[in-house]
Amino acid sequence: MKRLKIFTWHIHGSYLYYLSHIPHDIYLPKREDDALGYCGITPSYAWPSNLHEIPFDEVKKQKFDCILFQHHDNYLIHQHEVLSKEQQELPRIYLEHDPPRENPTNTIHPVNDPGTMIVHVTDFNRLMWDCQKSPTTVIDHGVKIPEGVRYNGDLEKGIVIVNNIAKRGRRLGLDIYQEASKEVDLDLVGMGWEEANGIGEVSHQELPHFCSSYRYFFNPIRYTSLGLSICEAMMIGMPIIGLATTELATVVENNVSGFISTRPEELTIAAKELIRNKSLAEDWGEKARRAAVERFGMDRFVRDWNKTLHEVVRS
Repeated sequence: MKRLKIFTWHIHGSYLYYLSHIPHDIYLPKREDDALGYCGITPSYAWPSNLHEIPFDEVKKQKFDCILFQHHDNYLIHQHEVLSKEQQELPRIYLEHDPPRENPTNTIHPVNDPGTMIVHVTDFNRLMWDCQKSPTTVIDHGVKIPEGVRYNGDLEKGIVIVNNIAKRGRRLGLDIYQEASKEVDLDLVGMGWEEANGIGEVSHQELPHFCSSYRYFFNPIRYTSLGLSICEAMMIGMPIIGLATTELATVVENNVSGFISTRPEELTIAAKELIRNKSLAEDWGEKARRAAVERFGMDRFVRDWNKTLHEVVRS
């Protein structure tokens, strides 16, 4: 497959970091006001050399092979502002990061175009969106962790990783986190941590090592896509406790790689058992690691993206 030139917007930094491991060149627009999608290459990740930044005013002069949308505004508004008419006719992929927000079952995807492939990051997302005319596929997450980082679980507490949980409320499980914190010791990290009695924000590069000492990963989220931090935690060998909702229901096997339930009180019971029994946590964590290696390995992720890109560009 020839090396492609792909234009996209900077929407989800963690996903973009892993996506940039595909053997193609990715171009990001940069605008001085750093509006949504236009922040270019940020200093928050160790970006590979195939990621490139283009000034907003220079984008229309460039030649690309494919346009990759990652946000509704990219598709509905931004493409008409930043791309030329010819560029708007290029092969198109819409990367859907989330399940529908307005109505979980009856929301029509804004693309609804037989000429644009929608790539969902989970099967749950594809199940819930009504994509109508658009062709769809699913590419599971791919993650990798720094060399030598492995779970030890010495800290007798759980780690919660959610950005702006106080502002995002029930959907991201603010109440679940608050109630569970009354029963078990939990540390919250992520943007907006100050508003929810968290302990700070940790950079993406440091997060796997930071998490490795906690006994378990606690996921209070009711309704969103599958968090990359869950995949990363599993990859270092960490057991997962969380709500049995969205894609997590297919990722964690009860009493094997962690424990999931729609009854929050059962989550705290499982958490307390892992605190009492470190060997059980280590056993679940090792099985979580094996599951993550099989499902979320970068080699599979890159192959899936190459296959999809090839099909879209060829067509």
